[in-house]
Amino acid sequence: MIVVKNNNVNKSARKVRQVCDLIRKEKVEDALRILRFNEKKEIAIMLTKLVNSGLQIASESNKYDLDNLVIDTIMVDEGPTAKRIQPRAQGRAFRVRKRSSYVTVALKEA
Repeated sequence: MIVVKNNNVNKSARKVRQVCDLIRKEKVEDALRILRFNEKKEIAIMLTKLVNSGLQIASESNKYDLDNLVIDTIMVDEGPTAKRIQPRAQGRAFRVRKRSSYVTVALKEA
């Protein structure tokens, strides 16, 4: 099993999970095709890079058949939330939460 992580995703975990649910348990070539035509481009590009990184690791190790690789598990966890202040009317302050997430993709042979 090949595990690839990205701990620096500047999107909320909920938005990333919506895209990850589309490619869970899919063959790698099908998952890349789904990501290519997904509307959430920035998240899709990040996930494509993660899957391609896993493919590169698999091709270098020579243990895996690249045609039979499947996305086994794909987990999205909440990362740290950066808190900012936005000024509002009458001297009030409005808190802006910039959320981030951790993404873990595991590939295995079917």
